[in-house]
Amino acid sequence: MLREAAPATTPADRFLNRELSWLDFDRRVLELAADPGVPLLERVKLCGIASSNLDEFFAVRMAGTREQVESRVERRSPDGRTARQTLDEARRCVLALHAEQDALWLDVLRPALAAEGIRIVPVDECTPRERRALTKRFDREIAPLLTPIAVGSAAPFPYVSSLALNIAATVIDAATEERRFVRVNVPDGVPRFVGVGSRGTRVLVEDLIVHFLDDVLGGTVEALTVFRVTRDADFALSDDADDLLEAVELQLAQRRFGAVVRLEVGHDASADVLDVLARELQISSDQVYRRRSPLGLDALLGLASVDRPELRDPSWRPVTRRPFITRSANSLLTRIRRRDLLVHHPYDAFKTSVEAFVGSARDPKVAMLKGTVYRTGDPSRTLSSLVKTAEEGKQAVCLVELTARFDERRNIEWSRALERAGVDVVFGVPHLKVHAKLTLLGRRERGEIRRYVHIGTGNYHATHATSYEDLGLLTANEEIAADVADVFNAVTGLATPAAFRKLLVGPWFLRDGILHEIEGVARAAHMGETARIRIKVNALGDPEIVDALYAASCAGATVEIITRGICTLRPGVPGLSERITVRSVLGRFLEHSRIFSFQAGEQASTWIGSADLMPRNLDRRVEVLAPVEDSRLRADLGFVLKALLADTRFSWELDSDGVWHRTEPAKGAKPVSAQETLMARAAKRAKTR
Repeated sequence: MLREAAPATTPADRFLNRELSWLDFDRRVLELAADPGVPLLERVKLCGIASSNLDEFFAVRMAGTREQVESRVERRSPDGRTARQTLDEARRCVLALHAEQDALWLDVLRPALAAEGIRIVPVDECTPRERRALTKRFDREIAPLLTPIAVGSAAPFPYVSSLALNIAATVIDAATEERRFVRVNVPDGVPRFVGVGSRGTRVLVEDLIVHFLDDVLGGTVEALTVFRVTRDADFALSDDADDLLEAVELQLAQRRFGAVVRLEVGHDASADVLDVLARELQISSDQVYRRRSPLGLDALLGLASVDRPELRDPSWRPVTRRPFITRSANSLLTRIRRRDLLVHHPYDAFKTSVEAFVGSARDPKVAMLKGTVYRTGDPSRTLSSLVKTAEEGKQAVCLVELTARFDERRNIEWSRALERAGVDVVFGVPHLKVHAKLTLLGRRERGEIRRYVHIGTGNYHATHATSYEDLGLLTANEEIAADVADVFNAVTGLATPAAFRKLLVGPWFLRDGILHEIEGVARAAHMGETARIRIKVNALGDPEIVDALYAASCAGATVEIITRGICTLRPGVPGLSERITVRSVLGRFLEHSRIFSFQAGEQASTWIGSADLMPRNLDRRVEVLAPVEDSRLRADLGFVLKALLADTRFSWELDSDGVWHRTEPAKGAKPVSAQETLMARAAKRAKTR
């Protein structure tokens, strides 16, 4: 009955646009990069992250939206916009973001770096001695890697890789005085910022190439521009693919030649050069973006790693709490058997918790190890443990998600290495991405197999665990372990599960389970009981879930949303969402965990897992939410949510007009950072162990 009462008849403007919400997130990242209270190299890194985010936005979201426009299929997004309207508005937003980022880099960050002795300058501003050093370096390390390719009637335009830097130029030949158009590659494998001398001076590699371009091309350069293209990076696999590994490899090869969705050029690119590029790349004028700053500012991520610790956040070393201080391979399992454990990265050390759990497979009594791989580091303790388990003649199974975007090639290589070691590698099915983060370990105890489980919100990636905020539940609960086993069996056996005991598992029961929880809170609110929903996700954009949250608000429930990125829910609208607040928290760590907390009268439930509230997560992925039933662990999660909701240092709040505003501390109060609160708590708990 309550689902029918959801405000499904309210106008389409109850939803915010998903693509524009993505761009809003990038704006928040840039706003933080402009914050003078953030250490300089952290600001430089954030500026680079904003570029990386925009690259992905064009390769995935803008590519899909443009495809809809070109197919002339008039589908409207939930907010009522056509694909063309979304495309046009997104372009306006991107142009504004580019202007903000160009000004930030050129007028603020680059001068600030120079003041600290990190100078990024044109070649002409180098000293004579520095120019001589640059000439030697160019001749030895860069010139041999350059490949000028002329374009003409007998010479087709060369293939241009996505996101690679290139130089387009018209040249007057020194011998024939003929004019020709040439593309010159900026080679991979050379530093983007070429260091010279001992004064901390750096020169952009493309500027260095341009400086010597007349000599490289054997003529006089008449006009030129640095340019970069972004290609469609998405692909779809056929449901009847006989060999999924082969199908993914084929799609990866085809991705290299995906349609160009964006052309970036220098702000002073000549009309003649631009006309040639647009014609040869087959793009329209609205796909061209002129930039004042260097193209591909994601390279700032590398510059930000320069060895200047005083220009960064104070270092943080993850702690090892008492439950994870172990003396033998099975002692951690003994503690898990006694009571569930919760780990919170990067506050808790990944090595002594998750990796120690996976490493427990070396216990002679362990008979089985199963794990999922979506993204992982190199080397990977998880994959190494699977290999050792197989080599010892034990059962080792790995669900490898081949289509984890931009990690497909790495996952293909890992899967082949695992197969060679004797691990049973399963890829699932083409239309169902395995996004759940699961490890299942079976140990012989008292004549039977006792199962232990790790269910996480993030990938088994040791490097990410130092910078991504994530949670993991370690449990020996028999019903949860049986459910996890059923998840593995459903994917490996290509079966449809009938039911699960404790877990909410997508795509089969996840959506209904979340809606059931929301409706329970709405019923409690309708009856005048305590009713509160707190949700922390990376993205909230599923229309049915949003409508259910609106219904809960209308019934009198308090709804607090913490979403790092996308949010299509419009909070604070009288009669619709006046009891809903939405905030986004950034900071030195990437907020990545998913937490769902529901209070309905005397009944409370808390869940963690891999799923965001997007249609793809609820309907087209294998996702798992696990209940956190231990009262101590629920209190820990409550502390995390409370800290995030109290953040006044790195948080933004969304208003009813769809505009994000930086959270301000109360007058006279000191700004509070949730992540600093959690670091202090972790340090204190480690000291008092």
